[in-house]
This record gives sequence, C-alpha cells and structure tokens, in this order.
Amino acid sequence: MRALVVAPHSDDETLGAGGTLLKLKKQGNQVYFLNVTMANESNGYSKDFSAKRKEQLDKVAQAYDFDGVYNLQLEPAGLDKLEKQELVTEISAVFKEVNPEIIFLPYEKDPHSDHGIVFEASYSCTKAFRNSSIKAILAMEILSETDFANPEHGFIPDVYVDVEEFIDKKIEIMQIYESEIGELPFPRNVENIKSLATYRGCSSGCRYAEAFKLIKAIWR
Repeated sequence: MRALVVAPHSDDETLGAGGTLLKLKKQGNQVYFLNVTMANESNGYSKDFSAKRKEQLDKVAQAYDFDGVYNLQLEPAGLDKLEKQELVTEISAVFKEVNPEIIFLPYEKDPHSDHGIVFEASYSCTKAFRNSSIKAILAMEILSETDFANPEHGFIPDVYVDVEEFIDKKIEIMQIYESEIGELPFPRNVENIKSLATYRGCSSGCRYAEAFKLIKAIWR
C-alpha cells in the first residue's frame, strides 16, 4: 500500500500521524511525505533559521525512512495569497506521481488558515476520475491546531490506530523540531503528546492511539 501524508507545515505530519506512519512503514508499506510550506530565505526567514529548518526536515525524513519526500516550499501563513488553482496544480502533480492509496490531510476546520487551504486544495485532487488509486482519505488530529477548532466544528474521530509500539519514536522525531516543541503549558510538549495518545488509546481499547476522521473510503 502507498500512503501519502500532506502537511501544511513540517511537524504537522508527526503531530498528526507520526505513529501511524511509522507503523505503516514497519508493515512494509510505502510512505510518502508532502510538505507544503517552508521557512526559507525567500519567504523572509533568516539564513541560519532556514538552514536549521532544512536540516531538521532532512533528519525527520531519514527517521521515517520515507519512500519519497516532496517539498513545495511555499510561504508559511501565506497560502491565502495564492490562487487556489496554483496550489491544486502543485499538489495534483505529487498525487499523480505517488498514486497513493491512503491520504492523510489536515482537518479542514483547523483554525490555521494554511490547514484549511491545504485540505481544500488536496481534497480537490481526490476525485475518483482523476486519482483512481485512492481508497481512503483521513483527516489528522494535529495538536495545538485541531484542539483549537471552533466547538461547533470540533474534531470527532471515527478511526483509531494503535501506536503503542511507536509512541516513543514519534516523540523522539518531534523533538528534532526544536523550535516547535516546548515545556508546559506550551501545547506542543512531550507530556501533552503522550497524554493525547493515552486519551485516544483509552477510547479505543489500547494504551496509545492516534485518532483520525474518515473523510472518504472506497471499497473495490
């Protein structure tokens, strides 16, 4: 099986589906990573920060042993400046190359504008007559984003993945993103990542789990 995770920002893939990606890879599946935005000099970031971010992304890709990494390097928090079709075209090109069977996307109601835009553009690429390989589309629960959604659009998962074997590795990978993880009460911290996995695990009969919202499933 070929799986593709689409992350608005590097770290979203780990927060939202890190354990699941590790599990899929261990089970012998092909796992691909599409990162949409990037903190680089052309987007107004310092040379040192840009170089550090690239180094982190390379280390993360190695840790997961992805079968392919795609980086659109668009401006963080600037996707609303683009024409929708421009983003759809770039994402669609990756979909056509990977031919994924399962896709992980950000939750469409996440408050960060980049998340909603990436969901909408990616979902536009999943029509069966354009990408017939796709069998399942899952929305991720991304800590410090999904949990801040408007209560009317709260995240109610219906798919759970047992990640007990992979929770420590997920946290280890997340810590590569030094500037994106901190101490309590900052929401992206080791204790909170593990607590969410514990909560989702208790909801699904295992010790640690990641939760997803099923957007579409196609049985053939």
